Amino acid sequence: MQPNVHAKPGVSLREGLLAAALTGVLAFAYPAFGADFALSGNDNHTTVVDGKPRGLANPKPDNVSVIDLGQYPPRLLGTVEVPYSDIGPPTAIAVAPDGSFAIVSSSTRADAASPDGAVPDNRVSVLDLTVSPPKVIQQVQAGMGATTVRISPDGHLVLVANRNDGTLSIFTLAERHLTPAGTFSLGNPKSIPQGLVISKDGKTALVSRAGDHMVSLIHINGTTLSLDPRPITTGVTPDTMDIDATGRFVVVTNVGRGDGDVDTISLIDLSLSPPRTVDTVAVPSGPESAKFSPNGKYIAVSSINGSIKSPGNPFYHEHGILTIFALEHPPANALTTAGRMLRRVAQVPLGGWAQGIAFSRDGHIILGQNFREHSLAVFRFSNGQLERGPDLPMPGGPAAFATPWP
Repeated sequence: MQPNVHAKPGVSLREGLLAAALTGVLAFAYPAFGADFALSGNDNHTTVVDGKPRGLANPKPDNVSVIDLGQYPPRLLGTVEVPYSDIGPPTAIAVAPDGSFAIVSSSTRADAASPDGAVPDNRVSVLDLTVSPPKVIQQVQAGMGATTVRISPDGHLVLVANRNDGTLSIFTLAERHLTPAGTFSLGNPKSIPQGLVISKDGKTALVSRAGDHMVSLIHINGTTLSLDPRPITTGVTPDTMDIDATGRFVVVTNVGRGDGDVDTISLIDLSLSPPRTVDTVAVPSGPESAKFSPNGKYIAVSSINGSIKSPGNPFYHEHGILTIFALEHPPANALTTAGRMLRRVAQVPLGGWAQGIAFSRDGHIILGQNFREHSLAVFRFSNGQLERGPDLPMPGGPAAFATPWP
């Protein structure tokens, strides 16, 4: 844990940072609303051996770090110990829109008795961000392999995807407190639910099923969920999902078989009846994260690109890759009925084992997680152009991002 000074109520993020600079002490300080910060989940118990995740013996604690995105280059404000795991999409954290709390899941934990050094986990922690330093104020159990966490737009419902159980855990949320409200089965215990988004009106959710290669539409009525009979087809092994700020579009990464071929991302239009995939484009192997820019005009994709394979493997590459796509209207003569199409506008290297992506609130800073280097890649972003800045060291393998804005 980094040393901290306590922020007074109403002290702005800038004032807190100035006080920290004057005293030489790192501070946590957030306004009640509007802070420009990101949370990074950092895994200290997982490594890769010959391309496969393995648990570490005697690991340091996993943790969550707070990153100031209100300045350039971004700055690490501090870190708090929280159970967390890299295994699953880099969406295992959700932050309340007012920035007052976060929910963090843990899909695996270290276990020296296991042949792989790790076993499935089901812990879900609520993190209070209004105190200095932030602290865990509640811990509940979801299903095994608890990964993506989403808070409904009205703030009353929380869903957690349980990759080992083929289920979603349902919680009600009030006063930063989770209450278990049931478990929803996807009808196949080997469906491996991974990505998850909730529509802007809170009436539907989409969940990616890596085990049976489809996306399911879930109808929501209070705490009662029901499965729509029509699956949505995206690609092989759909994984991470993100929804734009308008609630119209959802992007899905399709990670394929991990055997070196190029993979894809797909765009789903929720405004159509029924919702459907309207575009699919190629990306480098192993797209780990896809994230809409705050204005919804771009999608940033991080791809592992073989960087976790052994150097002797023919599909090994030293670096991951960050790719930027623009969402555009199709030309008038296009042979498609899609309302949007994806066009690649930029591509640059990331570090090894590339993970999550975060935008600043104004969309002009992009962070990419480099698990192998335990660092964040930092970019200025404007009009589809990327400018690399100094990497930001992290206290663990960064593998999930969340911000208070979509």
